Amino acid sequence: MKVFQEILIDIETAGAIYSDMRVLGIDPGLQITGYGLLDAGSDSPSVVEAGVVRTDPRAEFARRLCEVAREISEIIAQYQPDVIAVEELYSHYSHPITAVIMGHVRGVIYLKAAEAHTPVVSYSATRIKKSLTGNGRASKSQMQRMVRTSLGLASIPEPPDAADALAVALCHCRAKAHHEVVPV
Repeated sequence: MKVFQEILIDIETAGAIYSDMRVLGIDPGLQITGYGLLDAGSDSPSVVEAGVVRTDPRAEFARRLCEVAREISEIIAQYQPDVIAVEELYSHYSHPITAVIMGHVRGVIYLKAAEAHTPVVSYSATRIKKSLTGNGRASKSQMQRMVRTSLGLASIPEPPDAADALAVALCHCRAKAHHEVVPV
C-alpha cells in the first residue's frame, strides 16, 4: 500500500506545472521601477501585488537611487520573495548613458536582494517576450495582453511598468517549470 501511495504522490507532483514559490519581478528604471509579485503554486501563478516605485526627476541622482533602494527593501521585507527576477540591462549604442543609469538601478536592486539573502536571476527582454508570446520581438501591447491573459486578470495591469515587472516574474515561473533557470 505504501508503494502505491508513493506512486500517487509522484503522479500528483509530476502534474504540477509550477513549484510553490513567491517571485518578485522587477523592471528597473530610475524614474519608474515596476514590480510584480506572483505566488506560483501547483496550477498557475497568481498576482499578490504589483505597482511602481517613482522617484522625483528633480532630485539628485544619488537621492533617487536611495529612494529606489528604500522602496525595494520595503517590498522585499514585506512580501519575502523566494527569488527576484530582474530584466537584464539593454544597451543601444545611440543611448549609452541610459545603460549606465540602468546599471546603477540594477546594482541597487542586487544590493537589496543580497542584504535580504534573496537570490536574483536576470532575463533579457527578448527571452521574456519569447516566454510569454513565443516571439522575442513582440510589441509592448502584445506583452501586456499576454500578462493579462496568463494571469487571468480582468484588465491589463497599469501602469505599464507594473505589467512589465509581472512579465519578468512570469518568465521566471515558466523557466523554473521547464528547468531553464540559469543562475547569475
